[in-house]
Amino acid sequence: MIEDILDEASDKMKSTLAVFRDELSRMRSGRASVALVDRMMVDYYGQGTELRQIANISTPEAMLILIRPYDKAAVQNIEKAIQKSDIGVNPNVDGENIRLNMPALTRERRQELVKFLNRRMEDTRVAIRNIRRSANSDLKDFEKEKLISEDDCKRGEDEVQKLTDKYIAQVGELGAEKERDIMEV
Repeated sequence: MIEDILDEASDKMKSTLAVFRDELSRMRSGRASVALVDRMMVDYYGQGTELRQIANISTPEAMLILIRPYDKAAVQNIEKAIQKSDIGVNPNVDGENIRLNMPALTRERRQELVKFLNRRMEDTRVAIRNIRRSANSDLKDFEKEKLISEDDCKRGEDEVQKLTDKYIAQVGELGAEKERDIMEV
């Protein structure tokens, strides 16, 4: 029973961390990244489709993203989707390919990104703590129902705390790494 609660809490914390990692990959840093646009939704023949499904996306240079649509008819829709997005880059279209020249980040913009990063880190930590609270609540319920002893409940809570500490530390490490990436000039 305790193992089930620990496994469930661990799975939830892993998925929370995976979502955070995914958000970080989409966050703009000092250089071009395919992750900024690969999941962007594009109207493709009346259907919302991820850009990565209708185009080849690459970064031939540090500050350039090159998008080569498989279907030349999609170029205009891709251009519109990029213009509507919040990445702050105007696409250069040469008929077949779309180039995104990533401007250098200003000091102010870097600081805004770090503030946003810190907010996302705290939100992720809160989510992990909520998972801990839920697991501890389940342990207490089992103890009240006499399914586990008081000692087992305490041991379970200690294990849940260890899991929580581990995942919160990983959030901190990922955040610090992304902050270094953002502040790198």
